[in-house]
Amino acid sequence: MKKYSFTISGNTYDVVIQSFDENIAKIEVNGTRYDVEIHRNVPTSKTPTLARPAVPTRKTNVQVTAGSGAHTIKAPLPGNILSVLVKEGEAVAKGQKLLVYEAMKMENDVLAEHDGIVKSIKISVGDSVLQGDTLIEIG
Repeated sequence: MKKYSFTISGNTYDVVIQSFDENIAKIEVNGTRYDVEIHRNVPTSKTPTLARPAVPTRKTNVQVTAGSGAHTIKAPLPGNILSVLVKEGEAVAKGQKLLVYEAMKMENDVLAEHDGIVKSIKISVGDSVLQGDTLIEIG
């Protein structure tokens, strides 16, 4: 039981909340009992909400820079090269798989961002790369 004292328009009321079940409260006001329906908003949680960055898709998994007509594909995270699927001088189409890259114990397919010809391959199978290392240049 909780006891409260309210003053409304100069009148004092002694209120005792006897029980509370879902949205019905059994109360006593100055000795008179009432069943009161309570309309309330759902209380907000005091637990903080975690804000996490969006999970990148495969296409945004690599950094591509354009310079003098060539597109450079760079490693987004440190990792290992599992397989290289193209050769220098080979024509590639947008969305074609270029290599398979392991980062944080996950295999990632690196896809071509643009149509072009592979100008140079800076890595080979088994290489460990650091974040920002150039993997492939496409012209």
